[in-house]
Amino acid sequence: MIDGFPVLPPLVPQSKSWWRRAVGVLGLLVTGWRVAGNMPNIPKFVLIVAPHTSNWDFFYGALAYFTLRLETVWLVKDSAIKGFSGRLARHFGASPIDRNHAHNVVQANIAEFAKRAEMILTITPEGTRKKVPDWKRGFYHVAVGAKVPIVPVALDFSTRRIVILPPFTPTGRIEQDLPQLKGLYRRQMARIPENFWD
Repeated sequence: MIDGFPVLPPLVPQSKSWWRRAVGVLGLLVTGWRVAGNMPNIPKFVLIVAPHTSNWDFFYGALAYFTLRLETVWLVKDSAIKGFSGRLARHFGASPIDRNHAHNVVQANIAEFAKRAEMILTITPEGTRKKVPDWKRGFYHVAVGAKVPIVPVALDFSTRRIVILPPFTPTGRIEQDLPQLKGLYRRQMARIPENFWD
């Protein structure tokens, strides 16, 4: 393993496509970004990525995704994946959601976790690049319902690092757990700090 370009542990769902890692590592090298930490060696978890304040978040997140060769399902609003780019996004794990029916999405993903031997569900808890007063809570309810941990990932523009933090086991007491998760992130990490949640 090269420092800044970790290799996933064996139990984590991962692609065998060699080119993904080559593209990801090259992209990170060219842009001066690195991956800090590594995923836990477990086959199922909810992965949350924050802060999400700009379109650049997706770009650097994709480079990390390719570098690690992750196999993940990632939720995205249905209006964002239309046409050719939409088909390409679906190929790489995008799952469109209608945000007007969030409860159905939670239950569907809990059921999907129950059916699969391995699964990573990736979500941005803000749900948008715009400034929001709080996180959406669907990711938490999925983790509790599926009985899987939450793995927090930070996009830290202040240090040019994608930081993989230790897994968090939700207790089911959301008002206690959510401040702990949000406390892992700082305003300075955001590409656009003024869009960081309050």
